[in-house]
Amino acid sequence: MTETHFWALVTRDKPEQSSADLTLNLRQQLENLDDEALKVFDKILGQQLRRSYSWSIWGAAYIVTGCDSDDAFTEFRCFLLSLGQQWYNKIIANPDSLGELEHWPLVDDYAYPFVEDYDLIAGQVYEDRTGLELPFLPSGHSTPEGKKFSTKPKIMRQTYPLLSARFPF
Repeated sequence: MTETHFWALVTRDKPEQSSADLTLNLRQQLENLDDEALKVFDKILGQQLRRSYSWSIWGAAYIVTGCDSDDAFTEFRCFLLSLGQQWYNKIIANPDSLGELEHWPLVDDYAYPFVEDYDLIAGQVYEDRTGLELPFLPSGHSTPEGKKFSTKPKIMRQTYPLLSARFPF
């Protein structure tokens, strides 16, 4: 399992692809990997998710969806992974750049930037196959990196001008 192969596995096929389709596709692809490749995949996934465990990215999630829980933030970060390596790196460098994303998956005509259980699939496949659990690798630290974002509208608009224009509050 290389990082290139990892990104090929987690990147969505089309922008509007549903969370359920993404999850099913990833599960099918991971079932074809051997146990060692599953372990490496899970390790890379954890490393990548830790890179996005920051207050600045959580602030972006808050603007788009009102994201206010650790579980929802994990699902949001899994969505970011599904955008592919180029977008993921761009958003980590500047979370407001997410406002440049043209196409979003939708639920009831609202942006739905969440992928449920994406971070658990490798472990489920491994456990189904071996009866054992993969080693636990946290997807974040005890608290997100950086300074917590402000929810004051004026500061949010200054910090995230693209996202604030795209998702007015």
